[in-house]
Amino acid sequence: MAGCWRIALLPAVVLLLAVAFPGCCIASNESHERRSIHAVRRSQFTAGSWKKAHATFYEGNTNSFGGACNYKDVVGEGYGTKTAALSSALFQDGKSCGACFEIQCIDNPEGCKPGQPSLIVTATDFCPPNPSLPNDKGGWCNPPREHFDIAKPAFGEIAEVPCSKQGGIRLTITGNPYFYQVKLSNVGGAGDVVGVEVRGHDKLQNWTEMEHDWGATWKTSAILQNESLTFRVKTSDNRSITLKDVAPQSWQFGKTYEGAGANF
Repeated sequence: MAGCWRIALLPAVVLLLAVAFPGCCIASNESHERRSIHAVRRSQFTAGSWKKAHATFYEGNTNSFGGACNYKDVVGEGYGTKTAALSSALFQDGKSCGACFEIQCIDNPEGCKPGQPSLIVTATDFCPPNPSLPNDKGGWCNPPREHFDIAKPAFGEIAEVPCSKQGGIRLTITGNPYFYQVKLSNVGGAGDVVGVEVRGHDKLQNWTEMEHDWGATWKTSAILQNESLTFRVKTSDNRSITLKDVAPQSWQFGKTYEGAGANF
């Protein structure tokens, strides 16, 4: 999920700072994801111009999101969880603690939330450099990059955050011998399913596209009984996965079948 962002800062002092995400979404470790951002810092009364910068997200809790600024509990001290850790170029040895940034995700239809909603975050932590890794492959906060490592709860308001799931995708089959419904759950990655195809091992060997029914349920009138069923699932980030023979030939209505570790 690539993306572009723009960020604007809202502190008491007029200072234009940019933050732009590079065009990909996988970051340095399991809790990070990249986006392109545009960020600007502005005073209470005068807005600065938008500039580009970089951003990732990180996981934590109210007691850890404010470490480098000595905020013991970001919620208890009035900042909430809309917070971010800043790279050296922005952190200024702690002088930026408490500064506010307006962030907007742009130029990434797949990764950005529709309508490009803005997010205002407070600087409450420091994102340390990692000189052992390239700036665009893990060393997101290396100088001279202007980078925001945004608390995951806030990041999810303006961009899609990957779903981390345990186990494989689950399919629950309901209906009757003439009408079949399949509910998909425990889907990782983007999480939202935009397409489902099914095929069997005997009379239904060609891929049959299922129709969206409602919620997480898809439907088809193709005869699925007495077939070992293979499903192909596509998510909104245009990725697909095939769940081969996930339901055995003896599958039953009302039962849930799970792809053995098969997930995004």
